[in-house]
Amino acid sequence: MVKEADGPLSHPLFYSPIMTTPTTSSAIELLQRHSLATLVQETLERSIVSGEFAPGEKLNEVEVSTRLNVSRGPLREAFRALEQAGLLKTEKNRGVTVRALSLREAEEIYEVRAMLDESVVRALANRMTPETLATLKGIITSMKAAKKDHDLKRYTALNVQLHDAMVTGVGNQHLIDTYRHLVRQLGLLRQAAIESEKSALATSVTEHEKIVNALAKGDAERAVTLVREHVAHGLARMRRAHEHWAASANTTGNT
Repeated sequence: MVKEADGPLSHPLFYSPIMTTPTTSSAIELLQRHSLATLVQETLERSIVSGEFAPGEKLNEVEVSTRLNVSRGPLREAFRALEQAGLLKTEKNRGVTVRALSLREAEEIYEVRAMLDESVVRALANRMTPETLATLKGIITSMKAAKKDHDLKRYTALNVQLHDAMVTGVGNQHLIDTYRHLVRQLGLLRQAAIESEKSALATSVTEHEKIVNALAKGDAERAVTLVREHVAHGLARMRRAHEHWAASANTTGNT
């Protein structure tokens, strides 16, 4: 787990035997703090996406800092970054909570994602490099292994990795940044949707493999059709999972 350094130079990532001036030391401290905040952010993001922190759950600053063994400075920076990414929410008199997407918000995100996915595969089918194709096929192989082991957490991470590799393969940094922002928010629901249906893993890996095969052949229209079906199926699973979650919440609230 992440552990904050006791001094500005004691962290192994920043260790140097060279003596520093006060100005240099301050710069290193600043770099160290921001790097630690990034590590904390990544750790918390994994916990949120995996469902370890549930939607609507309050994150107590003292408890989280103790759990991660970091001071509140880097933790607050991580909180701010995750709020900008759409995973956390800060409310007056309540503090920081894991963002709970409404059904309408999730549907709107899926709508935008569908448009981006179609643009991505259309572009990628016409400019696929051997390196990108090898990466995609390698991830598909890993996804099959995760499905066989029924490792939901691993499969979810590979799912995100595959789509990210597709977007990266297009080579448009603005597209990459926009897509990643949307994907982070959908992470609040993705694993819950897959967990809710026994056949979801098998269906998902088959759909992804068909998309990659279409891209390998340079068949843009086929890839677009498959992506539309894939996103539609994902949206339908998300709606069913949301309905199940809402019903469970109402049952719990009435007991």
